Amino acid sequence: MSTTPQRFAVASRRVVTPEGTRAAAIVISNGKIEVIVDRESAPAGIPLEDFDGLVISPGIVDAHVHVNEPGRTDWEGFETATRAAAAGGVTTLIDMPLNSSPVTTTVAALEEKRAAATGKCWVDVGFHAGLVPGNIEDVESLLDAGVCGVKAFMCDSGLDEFPATGEREFRQVLPLLAKRRVPLLVHAELADEHAAETEIRSYADWLASRPESFERNAINLLRALCAEYLAPIHVVHLASGPLTSHFFWAKQDGLPLTVETCPHYLHFYAERLENADPRFKCAPPIRRQEDRQRLWEALIAGVIDTIGSDHSPCPPDMKHLASGDWQSSWGGISSVELTLPIVWRGLRTQIIPFARVAQWLSANPARLVGLADRKGRIAVGCDADLCVWNHEEEWTVVGEQLQHRHKLTPYEGERLRGRVKRTYVRGQLAYDDGQFPAGPIGELLRRPPAN
Repeated sequence: MSTTPQRFAVASRRVVTPEGTRAAAIVISNGKIEVIVDRESAPAGIPLEDFDGLVISPGIVDAHVHVNEPGRTDWEGFETATRAAAAGGVTTLIDMPLNSSPVTTTVAALEEKRAAATGKCWVDVGFHAGLVPGNIEDVESLLDAGVCGVKAFMCDSGLDEFPATGEREFRQVLPLLAKRRVPLLVHAELADEHAAETEIRSYADWLASRPESFERNAINLLRALCAEYLAPIHVVHLASGPLTSHFFWAKQDGLPLTVETCPHYLHFYAERLENADPRFKCAPPIRRQEDRQRLWEALIAGVIDTIGSDHSPCPPDMKHLASGDWQSSWGGISSVELTLPIVWRGLRTQIIPFARVAQWLSANPARLVGLADRKGRIAVGCDADLCVWNHEEEWTVVGEQLQHRHKLTPYEGERLRGRVKRTYVRGQLAYDDGQFPAGPIGELLRRPPAN
């Protein structure tokens, strides 16, 4: 295991700061950014590595990752998930309260989760709590224990131990979340009153079974509750392009209603998936090309706040590829390692500054989960979490070369753009072009109390 000097510097012609991209040297001391100086002005007498034209961005903060430990021994665990994160330039990930066993709906379950993660993480890890019927009394103690957000489903989660919640539970918890300034993160699909279950035999059936109206119903309610309680509400994995207008108007009204979309909604589209296999099953479903275009437009316009991977792996047999059984297949896509190159490829025809990408992937997620004082920015006093990447390199995804546990991926054979070369976590070299020299150095994070 290699050691990184306590004080050293990295430099590039493309250092992405909150003020923009510039030629600079970053001086790192004891895991923190000590100072940022002109590239030619790095202090003498300390190690310096100059990456020339490679981009040095703030480490990615992925606020939406499902690590299935403890309790599910054949699913993704902290070791493989965080190695994949490091390989993708992710320096902080926030774990969702399902699909581990137990689900993270009590402090006792949170402590089991933290115990399972201890000593296994290659990047820093925080935790979301879950909101389910019957655990309202647990939420405040979970906030006291430092969870980063509270996750709820407005529809069937697929797990009996994590049932859906709705307006009743939200009204009970939103006053507390408003006071504590911790977001309610919501899977926003609410079925139409007369929606009928249909057999799912193909991608078209899956798409038809979860129409845009489900997302619209949920977001209408969440927007009204946000206006009433002025509590932070964050809609996760928005798939429907037209619904971005709700978040535009919420911002105009000054409401703390924010929204995430995911790499798969920005990359794939339904017209391309007519003959797709269940690797592409996720909820909400990947919608049409027009939806994808409107999501990109809303992202570039600043209406969509964050991009999260929604890394949701399962053992390969649960995807039922041999039978093509869409009905029984697990819904989820693995992509924690691929977010940056997917997004950068999607921007190939746009002129978008690196700093904007860093807002979507780093600064805004860090703010959402209460870690903006130390994560998500290349700024003096912040953790030296850095992603060094080649923005010009194009490459083809080979699932077997990815770091997450099960290599099945809908991105198999996809041509992406942008390749991570190094990842520093609090100044330690966590990933080095295929190698993991520092070992499991990740810290377990707690959201600090609101001031």
